[in-house]
Amino acid sequence: MNQLYQSQRAMRAMRKAAMQRGVVAILDIGTSKIACLVLRFDGTEGDRPSDGVGPLAGQAGFRVIGAATTRSRGVRFGEIAAMQETELAVRTVLKTAQNMAQIRVDHVIASFSGANPRSYGLAGEVELEDQTVSEHDVARVLAACEVPDYGEGREVLHAQPVNFALDHRTGLSDPRGQIGNTLAADMHMLTVDAQAVQNLAHCIKRCDLELAGLASSAYCAGISALVEDEQELGAACIDMGGGSTGVSIFMRKHMIYADSVRMGGDHVTGDISMGLSVPMAVAERIKTFHGGVVATGMDDREMIEIGGETGDWEHDRRTVSRAELIGIIRPRVEEILEEARARLDAAGFEHLPSQQIVLTGAASQIPGLDGLAARILGQRVRLGRPMRVHGLPQSVTGPGFSAAVGLCLFAAHPQDEWWDFDIPADRYGGVSWRRAVRWLRENW
Repeated sequence: MNQLYQSQRAMRAMRKAAMQRGVVAILDIGTSKIACLVLRFDGTEGDRPSDGVGPLAGQAGFRVIGAATTRSRGVRFGEIAAMQETELAVRTVLKTAQNMAQIRVDHVIASFSGANPRSYGLAGEVELEDQTVSEHDVARVLAACEVPDYGEGREVLHAQPVNFALDHRTGLSDPRGQIGNTLAADMHMLTVDAQAVQNLAHCIKRCDLELAGLASSAYCAGISALVEDEQELGAACIDMGGGSTGVSIFMRKHMIYADSVRMGGDHVTGDISMGLSVPMAVAERIKTFHGGVVATGMDDREMIEIGGETGDWEHDRRTVSRAELIGIIRPRVEEILEEARARLDAAGFEHLPSQQIVLTGAASQIPGLDGLAARILGQRVRLGRPMRVHGLPQSVTGPGFSAAVGLCLFAAHPQDEWWDFDIPADRYGGVSWRRAVRWLRENW
């Protein structure tokens, strides 16, 4: 845990250096595409009060000065499967974004999906020494949270305090300066497979970049696609990507649960490819232009030319009705939504004051998906798209860029994490400092 704590603090220092330089790259590494945005911090909103506590590396206003996307290579289920191919794709998209921004970028903040995330709710309580809550007391109560044994080969990606209680008063976002006797805290901790994180860090290092932060795509999609009231009262964001579907639940403007389903839009494309015996590229085109999940009486008569370049004239002139195509797409979409429903049920989503569900991600654009999702997930379902960032290029304003836009917000206005506080050294494990330094040297 010491090793993890120090490496996360090192990334916070990298982020501070990037903001002082005034430019940072945002990299959303997905299964179907890799998106890169270059942000210039303009120094405005520097005194903006933050929700929460902690000595963060500065809140900042920003504007997008470069944007690029490329087809993802070497990524499966949101995890890197072929290092060289992913490195090439990252270099390509970064070069394009840098050319548009006309500036070189050295620091990058990345997000990824998959990696088998698991959520834990932690609680801690301490007696105050002089009745007035100080930053040291906040660090003590976070250190008092009992960290569960989350197993070998796992890393903590997020560890955010979501609630503070002082004596009998709860629901405090910042208890500093208040008077009481007992301070308690609730913390949400998200762990992921360490190997996926190490592969991502190694890939970015091979691209001659400094890693200034890591975040979960499900978390980023939630903070960009949910409106303020939904984040406050309780809502779930289902980010339907290419290789995986991220599920996150927010309450009082904090993420309290995250998980993922190892299925996404690419699996729908694969079903079409096998069902119609066509290449994946042709199946993707058919899905994009003619796909849907709700069949009507007209769809039996609407014929779709499959096309092809096999050289067999009869084979390349085949047609299929739209009703048949919907019959291939719908079962897989239902399976993805039912898996997401199982994740929400396991998290106790039905006990929240509001059961709003927001669908986002590129795969959420299938026509009729909102109606089908309302039958499986509940009546309060809407389609979401990224918000809160002005001046985005038109090409990155769709639902597929919710995670990338949310990562911009995460970079400029990060929520407090466990490692933003000076935790007493005896509380974060017995890993030696020498091992922590060696791990940092190998990865950054």
